[in-house]
Amino acid sequence: MYMVTVDSIAKSFKSVTGLGNLSFNVERGIIYGLIGPDGAGKTTFMRIAACLLLQDYGIITIDGFDTVKHASDVKRIIGYMPQRFSLYPDLSVCENLSFFADLFGVPKKERRERIDQLIKFSRLGSFLGLRAENLSGGMKQKLALSCTLIHTPEVLFLDEPTIGVDPVSRREFWDLLSRIKNTGTTIVVSTPYMDEAEKCNRVGFIMNGALIAEGSPDEFPEKYSKELIAVRGADLVKRSRKLTFPDVVLNVTTFGDRLHLTVEDARAAAPVVRTFLEKYQISGVSIEQVAPSMEDVFVEHMKNAQ
Repeated sequence: MYMVTVDSIAKSFKSVTGLGNLSFNVERGIIYGLIGPDGAGKTTFMRIAACLLLQDYGIITIDGFDTVKHASDVKRIIGYMPQRFSLYPDLSVCENLSFFADLFGVPKKERRERIDQLIKFSRLGSFLGLRAENLSGGMKQKLALSCTLIHTPEVLFLDEPTIGVDPVSRREFWDLLSRIKNTGTTIVVSTPYMDEAEKCNRVGFIMNGALIAEGSPDEFPEKYSKELIAVRGADLVKRSRKLTFPDVVLNVTTFGDRLHLTVEDARAAAPVVRTFLEKYQISGVSIEQVAPSMEDVFVEHMKNAQ
């Protein structure tokens, strides 16, 4: 049995569709990533799964419990961390943990041990007396995650937990998620970052409230319908904005210091592209066929879904 089952969930806000026939399943003990642009429906789904919003139709079950019919059972076994987790800024790290232990009804005989475990787990021991408002962005997210874990949930729903957090803190946060997963906890996390998506066991692309592609990170290159060549050259990325590439190039995407060109036939397209760039006197040109990244696949599916 799947830990989380999402079956034909739909939700509209007056004339705006938040979710439309969203369906997917999450196996027990994995990290499932929901990837999509702003407005795709990620937060709407998270709020419905956390029993904070009622869907128009469809069913979500968590460990066999219906989120509508058995909301109290669902709330007992899940943890939900929204984009802006409501830490209490005037309370210290330790006081926030104690407050959420009270809120979730953690038995007093277990509380001290549980808080000590989370402090050690999140490496917040040096900040126990510091007010939450004085923590860095990364530390605030670690504290928020610890507060979400205080009642030992079986499933975590995390809505873009690393938005606005520096890269080092993002890596540390995902190290924590990996360790949580290894304890058997199921994690459903939304993120706009492709490098984070690649750390998930399974990924679903969501667009306009519906799933447009799904699979493991290793499976996504097979979902790319064309071939791809990576092109580098002096000032190429900057100058490419003013170039109209030949018809053999179906799409152009910037990846750092190079361009990814979508083509039907990489071997046939490469010399055409080289001749084209030489015409514009772009020096140091290198062209190679590459396997599509998850971001390439995501961009292609987004364009097809528009």
